[in-house]
Amino acid sequence: MPLENIRHIVLVLSGKGGVGKSSITTQLALALSLQGKSVGVLDVDLTGPSVPRFFGIEESRVRQAPGGWIPVEVHGKQTLSSKQTYGDTGAQGRAANGAKQESEQHAGPLSCMSLGFILSNRGDAVIWRGPKKTAMVRQFLTDVLWPELDFLLVDTPPGTSDEHISLLETLLKQTAHTTQLAGAVVVTTPQAIAISDVKKELNFCAKTGVRVLGVVENMAGFVCPNCSECCNVFSKGGGQVMAQEFGVPFLGSVPIDPAFVMLIEEGVRPRYPKGTVVEGRVLVEREEGVEDKEGLLVDKYRDCSLAPVFEGFVRKLVEEVEGR
Repeated sequence: MPLENIRHIVLVLSGKGGVGKSSITTQLALALSLQGKSVGVLDVDLTGPSVPRFFGIEESRVRQAPGGWIPVEVHGKQTLSSKQTYGDTGAQGRAANGAKQESEQHAGPLSCMSLGFILSNRGDAVIWRGPKKTAMVRQFLTDVLWPELDFLLVDTPPGTSDEHISLLETLLKQTAHTTQLAGAVVVTTPQAIAISDVKKELNFCAKTGVRVLGVVENMAGFVCPNCSECCNVFSKGGGQVMAQEFGVPFLGSVPIDPAFVMLIEEGVRPRYPKGTVVEGRVLVEREEGVEDKEGLLVDKYRDCSLAPVFEGFVRKLVEEVEGR
């Protein structure tokens, strides 16, 4: 069975489009990799397959093998530079006067599968009726030859339609044991209109028996590229209130960071104004006129303001899933 090599399957869901599911999926995958986990990402958003773009592997193609498809490798198992890219503002950090600390870091392998690797033209519209979408989702779940994975993250389309029903039906048939389908991370933004739509996704999880591992409130603030402030452009806190209302865990809030956008769009290593601190860590200071594009995505992501935020998220997820 193609899924037998996977320990935990986590769905990334939302009842509304444009809330940043693919961004959250990408960063969860990078954060899990940075904790040494082997990770796969399955993109079943068939009409908007953006995962290849997020990982910078748009030009890659899947390879056929006896029995199915071989997913595209983002990176193999890595030993990253021993130079840590942020300082701790706690007692140890103060003792070192914010100096960069030395510690070796191992990143687990990361691979992806998406319809974007199969389309002959990246700009082609996918104009499919429900049955064809359903068949494609089932094929992704039965024909992809994943390596040994600690986590498979499934990036889903918005809503609760054909793809979601097919996804769950096939997973329940294909998974070897009930704990293999670990649950779902539900993504929202702070606005009331988004919250009202995402509540439907939580109801979907309740009706289908999918465990909600946590709610992530995306776009909760804006990290200014010119100062160390974070402004709540779209307000903040709606996701936490929704999680409390449904009695599910709240993983945390994620601000908009232009440096992360530059990392994904242009491959530029994130840098920040002097004194920028996130999650108790001093981020690397920006040098005017210098754009560093060297290194793997997972290595450059360590310098992003969102990396320590997602480090906290995945620690909670790993404890929740592996502690069952």
